[in-house]
Amino acid sequence: MSGYKRVIVYIFLVFFVIGCTQLTNPAQNNFKYDYKVFAEEDRFIVYALEYERLGEKENARELFSELYKNTLKEEYLLEYLKLSFFLKKYNDIISKFEINEKQIKQYKNEIQKVYITALIQEKRYEDALKRMNALLKIEKTDNNYGLLGTIYLQKGEYKKAKELFEKVYKNSLSLNALINLSDVMYVYLDEKDEALNYLETHIKLYGCDNQVCAKLLGYYQEEKNIDGIISILKKSYYESVDSKNNFDTEKIYKLLMYYLMNKNTKDAILFLEQSRADDDKLLNLYRVEQEYEKAYGLANSLYEKSSNIDYLAQIAILEFEKVKDKKKVLKNVIKKFEDVLTVLDNHIYQNYLGYILIEFDVDIEKGLQYVKKALEKAPNNLAYIDSLAWGQYKLKDCKNAYINMKKVVDGAGLNDEEIKTHWKKIKECNK
Repeated sequence: MSGYKRVIVYIFLVFFVIGCTQLTNPAQNNFKYDYKVFAEEDRFIVYALEYERLGEKENARELFSELYKNTLKEEYLLEYLKLSFFLKKYNDIISKFEINEKQIKQYKNEIQKVYITALIQEKRYEDALKRMNALLKIEKTDNNYGLLGTIYLQKGEYKKAKELFEKVYKNSLSLNALINLSDVMYVYLDEKDEALNYLETHIKLYGCDNQVCAKLLGYYQEEKNIDGIISILKKSYYESVDSKNNFDTEKIYKLLMYYLMNKNTKDAILFLEQSRADDDKLLNLYRVEQEYEKAYGLANSLYEKSSNIDYLAQIAILEFEKVKDKKKVLKNVIKKFEDVLTVLDNHIYQNYLGYILIEFDVDIEKGLQYVKKALEKAPNNLAYIDSLAWGQYKLKDCKNAYINMKKVVDGAGLNDEEIKTHWKKIKECNK
């Protein structure tokens, strides 16, 4: 429970402390450059803003404190208090406000909100509530009602908190209010279905904002709702593609594929066909599912677009695998592999071509040369050793064929029909 509570509190508190002013963007600080009573004012402002830009908030805070002390300009006090909040110096905020409260006029509401957030952090909920109610008599805004909801949440008055967050959300469609509302309902009031419905409806109507989708995804993961997880990840993926956020897109894609592959390979294929997120992955899945015609078409398309010789090897494999009468395509397939292997020194393709030459008695000696090249790179690969043994058998080298085939059987067993056939014939040959 404490983890959820901490998330809820900080979403609203940070929002109110930052307000519409970004601490790290000096251009948004509206300081007046009129007649200076404090001679060092301009220099202190420049240094303070530069410290903020560099992320040195403590140094910036001290300069704003000096600026306020020497000028009594409330914009400096406000900056000091906001920086103090980020540095978690809540007691400093409280004491500074209470000492100067009577002379604060121009920025009183903004400064008072920072003060209230500090009271919440120090668990002085009754004081915060009293101040917030007084502020609401002057400034009835959705943001202020949201902050009041946070106070009730911390006091454990969850129904009051829910009413306020719901009111703010309905008035303004505030994402902060929506997330806090769903958390109160899901975590504290055991209104899980209603909380999910709020988030799902918002996404359906207004799109998959990062905050909202992340929250819903977390709930789905907690409930192990795989369909829900996949659905929200798909929405998040397409949103990130539209926003051209490549970093997020890659992270979401990997997570989505993890869930799709664990659920159903065909669902993963359908997503990849629709999104074109990863054609290489799609090509591989087509092969896994033995959808050779689709794989062949995709491989050809990728080769035409890229001229990547590796795709030509994939085309050769697929051309061979997709037909029943292998002899009809042998010539084309062998030519493609030979073209590939003049460019690539790839042990997978060397073994594939070698095995074809051996199996179909095209050129057993040459086939063994390719297989041995493959074994130089992967000497323990049982598939390559099987090809070697089969070639040796075809050349009547039964002794060596038996030695090598036994390695395959000892390592892989006899579950594979092809291994079983090779082992039977090689044993008979070696008698």
